Amino acid sequence: MSGTRREIPNDPGRSDRILDAALDVIAEGGVHRTTHRKIASRAGVPLGSLTYYFNGMDDLLALAFARLAETMSQLYRRTLHGAGSPAEAEAAVVELICGPAYATDRDMTLIFEMYAYANHNTAVAATTRSWLRRSRESLALHFTPGVARALDALIEGWPMHRRFDATPLNRQLVAGVVHAVVSAAPDLPDEQL
Repeated sequence: MSGTRREIPNDPGRSDRILDAALDVIAEGGVHRTTHRKIASRAGVPLGSLTYYFNGMDDLLALAFARLAETMSQLYRRTLHGAGSPAEAEAAVVELICGPAYATDRDMTLIFEMYAYANHNTAVAATTRSWLRRSRESLALHFTPGVARALDALIEGWPMHRRFDATPLNRQLVAGVVHAVVSAAPDLPDEQL
């Protein structure tokens, strides 16, 4: 060693564990009940680690929500990227709306919390805008920008309804609506992603 500080961190995954723990705490009780103490306990780290790695609760929450948005964007992209035909692309959209992988109950809780917090935090608002843009870019692999925006609204909104209705979505109905939106492409205005 060339000084008093160690050259290699003794716990290189600590900040990631803290962010994951923050998302768990938010999912369990909401942003308004999230504390440094709860996050540290959940992550299994000393309380001081939170102030070492993050510049306060706003920074920690902003980075945790950025982590959520990144994870969700990657799943969105993978699901759409695998489609090899227009019919497969429509089926991928239906899967994002109805399937079990994209919008789990935990995901929906975190998304609700992120959207609400974005109203009061500029960094999280920027993350949310970036996530929406990335979602539409993934949809634009197969659809025009106007259709991508309309489908993204369905993908975001329909799982919210499912969550509060507490009933499964009718996959056949969802597939019909997705197809109708895609079929209406020539009549939908084209716009920027």
